[in-house]
Amino acid sequence: MSKKTGGGKPQRYMQPSLLMVLRDGPSYGYELIQRIAEFGFLRGDAPPGMVYRHLRQMDEDGLVRSEWDAEGDGPAKRVYSVTAEGLEVLDAWIHHMERQRDALDNFIRLYREKKEE
Repeated sequence: MSKKTGGGKPQRYMQPSLLMVLRDGPSYGYELIQRIAEFGFLRGDAPPGMVYRHLRQMDEDGLVRSEWDAEGDGPAKRVYSVTAEGLEVLDAWIHHMERQRDALDNFIRLYREKKEE
């Protein structure tokens, strides 16, 4: 693929990715960084600073809730969980992604039809 194609900002799908992982249950930063890689929106691991910036903003916006977990060995960890509002935002993201997918499918179909002419 050419360097002129693709692109896009890596943080574009950070919010829905984090919400999707937290939908499965509470989690902490390091685990979130590892899990969001599964979705394929980023090449490699997400930069921790970017992930924590998004988590802080989402906490302020009421999409996630965080608390310190000091149990177990080692230092305390901040554990994040999704709120009802966060689940509503994830649902809105899914609808947006479906519209984007449909538009892309239509674009590709039109391209292929013209290519065959």
